[in-house]
Formats: sequence, C-alpha cells, structure tokens
Amino acid sequence: MASISIKNLAYAIYDSSLDKEGKELDSILEKSVVFLQDKNLLGKKKEILEELEKIINRNNGIVKAKISSSEKLKDEGRKEIEDFIKKRYKANEVIIEQEVDPKLLGGIKIEIGDDIIDTTLSSKIHQLKNYLIKN
Repeated sequence: MASISIKNLAYAIYDSSLDKEGKELDSILEKSVVFLQDKNLLGKKKEILEELEKIINRNNGIVKAKISSSEKLKDEGRKEIEDFIKKRYKANEVIIEQEVDPKLLGGIKIEIGDDIIDTTLSSKIHQLKNYLIKN
C-alpha cells in the first residue's frame, strides 16, 4: 500500500476547500480531520499545516523571508530588501522575520524556503579562504 505524502495531503485539503465557505467549508475540514484520524496522521498535523501554509502563500503571491544581520535593519534597508524579494520572486507581499546575530560581523543572510542569499562578511571570508586554498 502506498504511503500518503504530507505534500499530497496538504494539496488535497487546499483543493477541496478552495472557494468554499460557511457550512460547506466546515464540512470539508471536518472530513479532513476524520480522514487524518482514521489514517493515524494527526501526529503529522504540524507538518501538514506548514505545507498548507506554503501552498496558500505561493498561490497568493506571498513570500516569507528570514533575514539575519549583525544589527537591526533600518526601515530603508528593510524596504530595499523587500523590493528585491518582490522583484526576484514575483511576489505581491513579503513577510519578513528578522533575526539579529552579532556573530555575522556584517552583511545580511536571506533565507526563503530552500534559497539562501548570503552576503555576510563571514561568508565572504570563507569563500576567499576556499579560493586561496584551491589556487
């Protein structure tokens, strides 16, 4: 018997509930929970909800980004990064989670899903070190 993937479950819930509201939506969500319970998948609810959120965000043009920097970003810098992300990912909206990490020394690190844009000083030093060792 084939196993059910988290991604497929999330897509099924999304597709079946799309454009539904009120009692019809309540019924679909209730049936989804019963199905998960019957298949002993309620323990995976966090992963399913995370995947569902990714699907909803992707379909609505929303990008979530985690930005790490050595200092809190100023509004101007934050706006530049937001505009860059909107353009690069063709997003309508960008949700930024900022983390201050004094160990980064300088620059920023942007994480969007599996993509990482690392312009930190420590990353540049590491790249230079690798270049010098190879040559």
